[in-house]
Amino acid sequence: MLRSKTDVTYEGRKAVIAPIDIPVECTFEELISLIYSRTNIDKRRFRLLLNCKYPLSNGNRFQPFPIWDDSSVRRMLNLVNSIAIDEIELFIEVVRVKGLLNQSVGGHVDFFVCDNHNVAHPDYGCGPNSSQVPDFGPNGDDDDCNDEEGNIECDEDFDDECNEYADVEVDEHASTFRNFKQILENEHGIYVSAQVPSCDVSNHLDDETLDESSPVNYHLPPTPQFEHVENLDNAVASAWTPWVQHTSGYSGGEFVIGQVFNSKSDLQDAAKIYSIKSHQKFIVVASSKKLLVLRCKKAEECHCPWKLRAMVVKDTSLFFINKYTGPHTCVNPCLNRDHHQLDSNLVATHIKSLLKAQFTLTPAAIQASVIEKWGYQISYKKALDGKHKALRQLFGDFSQSYTELPRLFLGIKQSNPGCVVIWKTCEINMPNTEIFQRVFWSFKPSIEGFEHCRPIMSIDGTHLYGKYRGKLLIAMGCDGNNQLFPLAFAITEGENTDSWGWFLACIRNRVTKRMGICIISDKHPGIMAAMSDPHLGWAAPSSYHRICMRHFASNFMTRFKDKVLKNLVCRAALATTVRKFNKHMNTIGRINSEALQWLEAIPFHIWALSHDGGRRYGLMTTNISKVFNSVLKGARSLPVTTLVQLTFFLLNGYFVARRELGGNRLAFDEQFTPYVDAMLKGRVVKAGSMEIVLYDHVKGLFHVKSRRGRTHRVNLHEKNCTCGKTLIYGLPCSHMIAACQHRCVDFRLFVDGHYSTRLFYDTWASLFHPILNEDEWPLYDGPTIVPPASMQRMGTGRPRSTRLHNEMDDREGITSITCGLCKQLGHNRRSYKNRNQL
Repeated sequence: MLRSKTDVTYEGRKAVIAPIDIPVECTFEELISLIYSRTNIDKRRFRLLLNCKYPLSNGNRFQPFPIWDDSSVRRMLNLVNSIAIDEIELFIEVVRVKGLLNQSVGGHVDFFVCDNHNVAHPDYGCGPNSSQVPDFGPNGDDDDCNDEEGNIECDEDFDDECNEYADVEVDEHASTFRNFKQILENEHGIYVSAQVPSCDVSNHLDDETLDESSPVNYHLPPTPQFEHVENLDNAVASAWTPWVQHTSGYSGGEFVIGQVFNSKSDLQDAAKIYSIKSHQKFIVVASSKKLLVLRCKKAEECHCPWKLRAMVVKDTSLFFINKYTGPHTCVNPCLNRDHHQLDSNLVATHIKSLLKAQFTLTPAAIQASVIEKWGYQISYKKALDGKHKALRQLFGDFSQSYTELPRLFLGIKQSNPGCVVIWKTCEINMPNTEIFQRVFWSFKPSIEGFEHCRPIMSIDGTHLYGKYRGKLLIAMGCDGNNQLFPLAFAITEGENTDSWGWFLACIRNRVTKRMGICIISDKHPGIMAAMSDPHLGWAAPSSYHRICMRHFASNFMTRFKDKVLKNLVCRAALATTVRKFNKHMNTIGRINSEALQWLEAIPFHIWALSHDGGRRYGLMTTNISKVFNSVLKGARSLPVTTLVQLTFFLLNGYFVARRELGGNRLAFDEQFTPYVDAMLKGRVVKAGSMEIVLYDHVKGLFHVKSRRGRTHRVNLHEKNCTCGKTLIYGLPCSHMIAACQHRCVDFRLFVDGHYSTRLFYDTWASLFHPILNEDEWPLYDGPTIVPPASMQRMGTGRPRSTRLHNEMDDREGITSITCGLCKQLGHNRRSYKNRNQL
C-alpha cells in the first residue's frame, strides 16, 4: 500500500480487486466472515488486516483508515451518507498466523523479532496495533554521530553503540534485526509483521523478496498532517501504520522502538509535546542530520533512565526510534509558568493553521491559545517570535520575495493577459542586479470594469509592516451599488511628490483615460502637486479634485483645537444647499473670525457638498479606500509576493459574488441596484405626505411642501430641485418623486444611468482566470531585484509606529484624559501649564 500526500494506492503482484456488497448495519465480525467466504481464505492459517481509503476534510485527499472493530466499520460505512458515495475502497492484507519465514503472503515478508522490554506484546489480530517493529540498529555509517562539521557529539553512553554497528554486513546467520535493517536500507521499507517474541531464528529470505521489482515504500508512515492544531499530537506515524504500538497522544503514553517519523523536526516536535504534557524536561545529547539523542534533564541528579535515540533511514528523510527507555522516574517538585521545551519553533507549528485563517493574530491571542492547549504561560516575545517564524514558514522570506515578485507577475499575466505591471528600479554596481524602488499593478478585469463605474476614484496610502518599510498606494472606484471597486495598487518607498505623481501617471497612461473623474483624497502635498501638474493629465477639466471631509475637519481641529467649530465645519461641508452652508459659515465667523478666514482661503467646491456640482455623488470621505486598507491589514505585514497574491484572490472573490448578484437581478428584470431600490423606497414613502402645487405643466414646475412645512421648487424639465439632493446624489429626491406622482410621470427616468443593473453587471462581468502552478510560469530573464537595505527595519520586536497620530485616532465614546489639578480635559497634571505656580 503506497501513501502519497494526496492519495492511497496499492501496488503488488498479488493484488486482487473484487466487489463486495455490505449492509449498512454490518458489524466487524460479519464483515470479516463475509471477506473470508468471498475470498476463500483459510481463517485458521491467515489473519486479515483491513484499511479503507478514507477522505480527509481538506480537499481531495485520502489516507488509510484501519478497520478493526464495530466503531471503525460504522465510521467507514457512514461515508456513504456524509460524502454521497456508493462504493468504498477497502484494502485487505493477508498475514500468516503460523509458519516459517521462507514464505511471503500478499507481498509481506514475515520476521521473528527480538523482545521490546519497554512495550508489552499484544496479541496479533486485526486491529491497528497488531504488530511491532524490531529494534533497529544504526544504518552503518561512520558519521552517524557527527554533526555537519564532522565533530563528534555523542556522549559516552552512546559512543559504544555507534562503534558497535560501524560495519554492518548482511549475514544469513546474523541476528534478525540487523538483517532486517540492511534490507530496509536496500528496499526503502518492506512491510514487517511480528508474530512471536523470539530472536533465535535465522532468516533465509527468498530471492523474490529482494528483487528490484518489489514494492518500494510499501508501508511507509503517512506524512504528518499539521493543517489543524489538534493534529500536533499525531506527529508520529499515524494509527493505521501496522507495525507501530501507537498511543493516542502522549497522555500517559510512551514512545516505542520502531516508531517512524516523517522528518527529524517532526520527531523533535513530538518529543517536545511529550515533555510538555508529562511536565518533564529533556536535553539534547547529540544532534546531526542522521542522529538525534535525547535524555532526561535530571538523569544524573535523580538517575532517571528516560532516553531516546533515533536515526535516519538511509536515503530518506525518515527518522526511526531504534532505542528508547521510558517513562520518566523523576518528579518535578514544582511547575514553572513556562516550559523549556515550549519554544518558539513549537509555537510556530501550533499557530500555522490559525495564521492561515487570520493574518492579524496578535501575540496576546497566541499566548491564550498556548495556555488553552498546554496550560503554560509563554512570554510575549516568545509568542511574537513564534508568529514571525510561522509567517516565514507559510509565506516565505521577505528578502527573497522581492526577487520572486517579477516571476509572480509573469505567472499572473500568463493566465490573465492584459494586466498592467510597471516597475521602477535603481541600478547598482553589481552585474544583472537592481534595487527595488516601486512597482505598480492593475488587473485587466478592474481596468475593464472601471469604465462602467461611477466617475469617482478614491486614492490613499497605507504603511507596510513587514521586514521592509514602504507604502502601499491604492486607487478605488465605486460601483452602482455603492460598493468599493479596487482599481490599482502600487508599492513605493514612501508617500512623496514623486511617488504620488508616478502612481497617478501610471493610472492615467495605462489604466483609464476617462475624462471628468472626481478624485477624492486627503491634502497630502504630493497629491496636491500631482493633481495640479498639467503634464500628468489630472488637471481640470480632465478630472476634478475633492478633499476628504474627515481629513479636512481634522486639519481644522489641529489648527484651532475647538470641537464646537469642528462640528460646525462638518455641518457646513455636508449642507446640500448654499443657504444652509452660508448659515453655518456665518456662525463660525461669529465665534472665530480667524477660522472663517482659514476656511474661505480654500475653494468651497473642494470641500463643501453644496458647491460640488454633483461630481462626488455624495461621497465625502476616502472611506472606500480605508475599508480596503483594513481588509489588507494583516497582509501588509507579509512578504510582498503574498500581498500581491492576496489582492488577486480578493478581487476575484469580489467579482464572482457581485457578478452573480448582477446576473440574478438581470434575470428577474430588476432595473436598479439594491442600494438604489432601498433609497427610492424610502423616498417614495416620504413623498406620500407632501403637498404639491402645479405652476407650469409644460416645464413641469411645482411647488412642494413637506410635512415639516418646508417648501421647495421642483423643475422636472431641468431635473432639479432647490433641496439640491437630486443633483448631488444622482437620484430623484422625495420632492421630485411627489411631483412625478402628481403628473403620473415615471420618476425612475431621473435616476443616473450608473445605478442601472445593466451597468452594475458590466462592471463585474470580466473574469479572472486561475494562476497556473509555479513550475508552469514563464522564465524571468531580467535583472535580479533586491530590496533596498535602507528600507529594512532595524532591530527585533514590534515595529515602531510611523503614523502621524491626530484627533482622528481618538475613538468615540472614550473620555479624554482629565487633569488632576485643574480638573480640565485634554491634559494631565504633569503637562499642566500653571503647575509651577501652585
